[in-house]
Amino acid sequence: MKFLKKLFKSSEKLKNEEIKNQKVSLSLDDSFVHNFIRHGGKFLYCLKHEDVTVNIQNIIKENNWETISYNNKELAKLIGSIDIKTAADFNKDIPFFTTCEQLISQNGSILFSSNQIGGKRLSSLTNDFIVYATTSQIVKNMGESLTGIRIKHKDNLPTNISSIKNYGNKNEDSFMNYGNNNSKNLYLLLLEDL
Repeated sequence: MKFLKKLFKSSEKLKNEEIKNQKVSLSLDDSFVHNFIRHGGKFLYCLKHEDVTVNIQNIIKENNWETISYNNKELAKLIGSIDIKTAADFNKDIPFFTTCEQLISQNGSILFSSNQIGGKRLSSLTNDFIVYATTSQIVKNMGESLTGIRIKHKDNLPTNISSIKNYGNKNEDSFMNYGNNNSKNLYLLLLEDL
């Protein structure tokens, strides 16, 4: 009898260890959101463009911002109905509303290029970012993101490709964020487009 009890107990222990060691397989977008939030990013999911505008208003109100800068005319449509001063130039003291190239699921990072930040280094820009992106911009890893940029901008490849991976005071050195001070206050407005 004791032998059978020991056998069943060891069998239960093996099952419990197997359950603990199983990896949870998340979808691409769930994995991105999980990693993004884990690194300190603030995430707002939007089903329609009106949700984006409402969330921008709430972010502005929450932070008591009086002015916001942007460099993309398409974004002007999203903030046109909001009562806030806007600036078209980069200013270190004014929050920056922008798009991005890709969202990288593997580590929750956001990839930018000269299309969003011009020739500026991320460290020379403001600490306050609002990033507008769509679910179709989520890719698995850095390799897929660079391939996506190459395909999307086949005739005019952007320069100054860099990423933000940590959204707090932590700094992690890699060739993709060399010299970049990661944003301390980053909001991501993710619009469902799939």
